[in-house]
Amino acid sequence: MKIKEHIAHALFFMCSLVVILTLFGIFLLLIVKAIPAFQAESLMQFLFTTDWNPDAYGQKSYGILAMLISSLMVTFGSLVLALAIGLGCAAYLTEVASTAMREIIKPITELLAGIPSVVLGFLGIVVIGPAIAYLFGTTHGLNLLNGTILLTVMILPTIISLSEDALRSVPPSHVQASLALGATPWQTLIHVKIPSAFSGIIAASFIAMGRAIGETMAVLMAAGGALAMPTSYLDPGRPLPATIGMELGEVAYGTTHYYFLFALGLVLFLITFGFNIIAEIFLHKHRLLVKK
Repeated sequence: MKIKEHIAHALFFMCSLVVILTLFGIFLLLIVKAIPAFQAESLMQFLFTTDWNPDAYGQKSYGILAMLISSLMVTFGSLVLALAIGLGCAAYLTEVASTAMREIIKPITELLAGIPSVVLGFLGIVVIGPAIAYLFGTTHGLNLLNGTILLTVMILPTIISLSEDALRSVPPSHVQASLALGATPWQTLIHVKIPSAFSGIIAASFIAMGRAIGETMAVLMAAGGALAMPTSYLDPGRPLPATIGMELGEVAYGTTHYYFLFALGLVLFLITFGFNIIAEIFLHKHRLLVKK
């Protein structure tokens, strides 16, 4: 029996080690490939200038600020929409929905995660884009608002599932104490359950942001692809992943442009890694609160 336990322990350790080494290998590859880019242009110019023109005949420029702002706008915009809808859906599933209704709604929300992003991109071009153009009087609907709506659909399953888990993990004694003091179920939800599950909901938000900021195909198709600095959600933009997806397949190997695309990947990796670290911190706090 002890031999089997040792073998199982070794297998689990090897699986964990593979995951860690894979993550470290990706990070190391991005750093190695990005170093020649930062030898050609300073980090400050790369991060804080807006002109991305790698094909210029004269002085080539590799500023990502406009793309970074576009990425952050669609990410935070989709988070606001998804959190409002997803938290309401999670509250409905935990507090109101019958068992039969929950068994219908829960699989449907999870199926949203399985829709290919290119299909959502077609939806953005054919349906959402014309609707935005009609409602706001723009010449076309391929803009950051379109990309934001598509990303909202993509991250909704994450927000709903994790928020529901957070709400269900609130100790029953807290709920019973609130009801015993005369609070209504609605007041208990707003003033007890959601504040108690706040750490878990925030963790869900950061996990969803990590998912949204790295999405390529949907925003490539729906956001407009403009490299100018956006001033509103009705402006077209090009988030960081869209630039990598558009240019990496056509760039010549070993050129400065090639290495700068890996630098874009490194920026995306660090942002996503940061979101996940923050999410893990809040999840740890949530677990401690649940144990108490």
